[in-house]
Formats: sequence, structure tokens, C-alpha cells
Amino acid sequence: MFSSAWKAVHTSLASSLRLRVLALTAAIFVAVAVPAWLSFTYVVDATILRLGTLFAEKQVLYDRSRGLEALTREVGLAETVARSPAVIEWARDEADPAKRSRGLAELEHYREAFKDHSYFFVVNGSGNYYFNDAADAYAGTQLRYTLSADNPRDGWYFTTLKRSGCQLNVDHDDVLAVTKVWINCVVEAGGQKLGIIGTGLDLSTFINQVVNSDQQGVESLFVDRTGAVQATRDARKIDFHSLTKKQDAKRTVYQMVDDKTGRARLDDLFAQAHDERANVAADFIRIDGHRMLVGVGYLDKLDWYNVTLMDVDRIIDRSLFLPIGALLFSVMAVAVGLVTWLFKRRVLDRLALAEASLQRVERGDFDLAPADGSGDEIGRLSRALNRMAAAVRDHTGALETAVRERTRQLERIAFVDALSGIANRRGFSESFAQALRRARRTGDRHGILLLDIDRFKSINDDHGHHAGDAIVAEAARRVAATLREGDICGRWGGDEFIVLVSDCDKVGLQAAALRVLNAFRHQPIAIGEGAALDLTVSIGGHQIERGESLETAVALADTALYAAKSGGRNRFAISEPQRAAGGFKVA
Repeated sequence: MFSSAWKAVHTSLASSLRLRVLALTAAIFVAVAVPAWLSFTYVVDATILRLGTLFAEKQVLYDRSRGLEALTREVGLAETVARSPAVIEWARDEADPAKRSRGLAELEHYREAFKDHSYFFVVNGSGNYYFNDAADAYAGTQLRYTLSADNPRDGWYFTTLKRSGCQLNVDHDDVLAVTKVWINCVVEAGGQKLGIIGTGLDLSTFINQVVNSDQQGVESLFVDRTGAVQATRDARKIDFHSLTKKQDAKRTVYQMVDDKTGRARLDDLFAQAHDERANVAADFIRIDGHRMLVGVGYLDKLDWYNVTLMDVDRIIDRSLFLPIGALLFSVMAVAVGLVTWLFKRRVLDRLALAEASLQRVERGDFDLAPADGSGDEIGRLSRALNRMAAAVRDHTGALETAVRERTRQLERIAFVDALSGIANRRGFSESFAQALRRARRTGDRHGILLLDIDRFKSINDDHGHHAGDAIVAEAARRVAATLREGDICGRWGGDEFIVLVSDCDKVGLQAAALRVLNAFRHQPIAIGEGAALDLTVSIGGHQIERGESLETAVALADTALYAAKSGGRNRFAISEPQRAAGGFKVA
């Protein structure tokens, strides 16, 4: 019985190549499955460790980028206003009404630029604390209270005054009833410390925008040089009033570590991140009873560290790895495919490739597979077919290239202004229509700015149209340089330009108008032979309402432009909504 069965199997194998391929596949499966089983566990563990380390580095860099983006701009603005001559003169002679008026006007100007739209200023000579917020609630009454060295709550001021430059401090102001990440910059002149000036970012907003993360198993913290926690999603861990506390009274990241060895390793990570500021230091440390991957980066511009705690087992789910059965099945599939490929390749696949190449040529597709390099009949046929397809492809490609180039030239003539290099009226109108279609899907609001060069006709009359053309081209370049991603500008006609400000509210529209004004103010334009002209522009703006056409928006912006011209030029005016009483805000 057994002999008959074996004879039948042998006969089948001898007469069927398919069965012989299957038998070979089974042998390959046995040879590969055993080492695959042994290596699987090692591969999973090594992969988890490597991926976790890479994730730690990327997460720390990401958190550092978010933290720097949120705070560096504010620190830079605070440093700038601390060097303002008007502020310094006022601090030296606080009682002078004129200097006080100029100093407050300077602070109010910078208040609009700060993200939080608030500022504070402490005059060292008197201890007077000036403050105004985003609602302009303290207009005319910016003097809120007077600091005292005897008041422990004012210790932040006297601690900061001993230093130079800018310091960051998370604190709750009991008088103003606000909790913020405060940016404190020392005002100095001639070696004399005149006070402290700065702004703040609302702590909850900073945490929501910078610290919070949807990633499971990840906690981000920002800490100062002593390890005191300045920002994290769990407000109970934040160390408020860090500047005035002793080290043993602070809430630090070190207190979260389970043992001395872990705290020492964390201290090493801090030192490594500080010494190698472009890199990220990471290692495993036990925190709250769990083995956590800790990444540390140094924010040198803020003198903070960003610390990211990662539970690798929660981030990288082991169930995502294929089980052993799936691994063996994959190995078997690869073995079957390999044997089948070896069986078919020498004849069937080569003929199929030649036939497929011929069909592609018939359809006009000349990107054929590489020619068969064999010296037999199939190889020679394949190479001849490829040579024929290459010749036809070259001729066809040359013709298509000429057509594309001509099409690009026609599109440029139709949509780009030849003098300025930006979109002409037709090109801007097309881009405007596309932007509004996207806005209807996304719900974004857009604004429009219409501007022209002040007294441009007199420039043409006095200096000639060649100078006028040069000014138009340079004006287009300067306007385009103020654009954000998604904004569009075009030449509306003559010396008129138009800008679509994407995804903005009224404040954003005003900021865009101010950027354009500043691109011309105090920046003469060369008109040849060493001559240059001081030019300004006037701007009319309009916040586009849902359903408004380009014509309506331009008409309203043009009316606002007229108001800016009437108001003295070198300024902008923003139209109010049509349902309001009417009028314009001119700046």
C-alpha cells in the first residue's frame, strides 16, 4: 500500500514540473522558518529600542521648535522695546509729562506687536508698575501699583534686576489676577539699570499650543536651568515664582525620578544637551515606577530645557508586529514566489515582456523595460524593439517639449505682468477665484489690500517714464517680499497693486497693510545714475465677506484707499462691514 502510494507520488513528481516546484518550496520553507523563528524576538526588541530612541530625538526637536517659535519672537520684541530711546528717557525722568507721554505711546505701539497684546514696565527709580492688556482695559491708567522690596511677591523684580538681558518666569500676578509665562528684560543705559520691561504669554494658552500632545505615552515639560518645571500639561507640577524660591522649595523634574542613579543620569543629560546645543540627549530612566525614555534639548535663546518623557511600550504597540505564524507564512510565500520566478523567467516571462512592450508601443507608450541582454532570439528581438521605441520616443518627446514651452509662454503672457513680474489683473482674478473656492470649503476668511504709489504722476513728469517703470518693478518686488505663504499679489494697473491676504481676521489684515507700508518707509528706491527717491504708498483694505465678488471687494478697498489718500497718504485705511454705520479705520 505504502509502496504504491510512494510510486504514485514519484510518478507525479516526474511528470509535473509544478509539483516539483512545490516540493522545492517546502524544502526552502523548512530551511528558512527555523532561523526566522529564533531571530523574530531579537528583531522586535531591537526595533522597539531603536524606534523609541529615534522618536525621542524627533519629539524633543519638535517640542523645542514649538517652544522657540512661541517665545523667541516675544523675547526679541521685548529686547527691542527695552532699548527704545523714548522708554529710556522716560525711565530717567519719570515725572516729565512729555517724556511720560512718549514712553507710554512707545509701549502702546509695541503692545499691538506682542502676541499677548500686553506689556508691563517697572521704573526702578520709583518702583511704579505700568501695565496694559489686550483689551486696552487700562488705557490712561497704566500705572497699576508700586513695587516694594518688603513685599515677597515683588521679589521677582529685584532678583531679575541683579541680572542682565531677558529672563523668563512663570508667575501669577496677584494684583492683576493673571498667570503667565513672563518675559522680563532689564532696561539699561550707560551702565545704569533703569527698570524692567516685558510682556507675557497666557500660561494655559502656551500649554495648549506648545506643551499638550495627542501622542499617547508622551509628556512634554519645559524647565529652567535649575530643573524647575515652567510648563507642562499638568498644572500641579509647575513651579510658580521660580525666581524667588530656594532650590529645595522648587518643583523640579528631578523630583519625578525614582532614584539617585536616575537623577544623576538626568543631570548628565542636561549637561550633554547644554554642551551640544544642536543635538538631543536621550536615555532610559525610571520615573514613577516605569522605565521611561527621557529626551532633553537645550533652548539656548531662552535658557530653558525641553524634557520629553516617553513610555516606549505605549508609543510602540508590540501587537503591531506580525506574529510568528504570519512571519512563517510570509517566508513560505517568498519561497514559493522565488521558485516560481526561477521557473518562469527563462522563457515565459521573457516572451510576455516582449509582447507587453509591443503592446505599449502600439498605445503610444515608449518607456519600455530594459532590453533582454541574452544572445538568443528573444534577446535580439527585445533589443531591436527597444531601439525602435527609443527612436519614436525621441521624435515624439521633442514635439511635446516644443508644445509645452509654447504653452508656458502663452500662459505667462496671459497671466503675468511683463514689467513687474507678478500676476496681472487676469492672473490675479484667476488666483482670487481659486482662493475663494478653497475658502468656501475650509471656512477661512480672506482680506484684500489695494495700494498705489503716492504722487506717482509727478515722478513720471519729473524723472521720465523709464524711472517710473523702474519704480513699478521695485515696488512689486517689495510688496511680494511681504507676503506670507498663501498670500497673492498682482499689478492691478498703472501704479496700483492688489494683495489677497489669506486666512486673516481684521487684525491680520492691518498687520499685512503695515508690513507693506514699512517696506517703503525710509527705504529710497534707486532710479539710476546714483539717484534715489523716497516713496510711500497708500493702502485701502477690506475684509471679504462670504459671497462677495472680486469687483465688490475691490470697490470697497478702493473707497478705503481714497480715505487713506485723503487722510494724508503714507497710511492705510480698513473698510468697516457694510452693515455697520460706515467709515474707515485709518492708520
